[in-house]
Amino acid sequence: MFFEGFRLETREANGIALRLRRGGAGPPLLLLHGNPQTHAMWHRLAPALARRFTVIAPDLRGYGLSAKPPVSADHAAYAKRAMAQDMAALMRGLGHPRFGVVSHDRGARVAHRLALDHPEAVERLCVMDIVPTLHHFEHADMAFALGYYHWFWLAQPHPQPERLIGQDVELWFDIHTSREPKDKGFFHPEARADYLAALRAPGTVAAICEDYRAAATIDLAHDRESRAAGRRVACPLLALWGRKGKIGQWYDPLAVWRAYAEGPVSGHAVESGHYLAEEAPEEVLAALDAFL
Repeated sequence: MFFEGFRLETREANGIALRLRRGGAGPPLLLLHGNPQTHAMWHRLAPALARRFTVIAPDLRGYGLSAKPPVSADHAAYAKRAMAQDMAALMRGLGHPRFGVVSHDRGARVAHRLALDHPEAVERLCVMDIVPTLHHFEHADMAFALGYYHWFWLAQPHPQPERLIGQDVELWFDIHTSREPKDKGFFHPEARADYLAALRAPGTVAAICEDYRAAATIDLAHDRESRAAGRRVACPLLALWGRKGKIGQWYDPLAVWRAYAEGPVSGHAVESGHYLAEEAPEEVLAALDAFL
């Protein structure tokens, strides 16, 4: 069953309507998805986690069927600070002032900012297949530019990437998700359908581009301000990455995260490509069971 036992609902938080799934009982656990996905990426993990936790899996602003603020010159509506405020407000509104976070890809960048801006709220943090945005840009080289070329393309001025993606959204989705591994059979048909329906919804592609434009501009300003102030992740942090992906090839992920955290940092590679939760759910669950 797809999200058996979960409720699908829409709630307002921080002035934004957020679609989410909610289920289970126990300590609160927030799941944050990546791009070009929706909360549906957690379909193999959420039911298992719901045996021990109250699981909340929203669509980030701009993604899925959540609200999509318009494009702006400063991209502030898609700053990770604004997206993190959404999550803090959502969890408070659900009666969870303190909670754990499990996150992947773009959602992990939101989670990183959430842990910096709301340290009183984040009890534990798992990030999957990322190092901090600031580290990426400050250590960019030819391998990064070629391997993560989409970071630079999606950040081009509106509406250049939007117009090209809009010509064939499904083709773009398949190209974007084919970096590792080549076989994408791990995408559940209902999850894939949800991803594509969201991409076809008005405003989603522009929102994704704004997310990447923010990452290359306002997010870097916020990250440098936090670094200058000596603010680092205070809670325990688990970093997981795909052994077949790029993160472990380019970086020593644990060493990088220890430079951005003052709490304990642990983690390891998972036998997968970029989409850990969908490619290797049992291995991810085992790591989360020990960490959470």
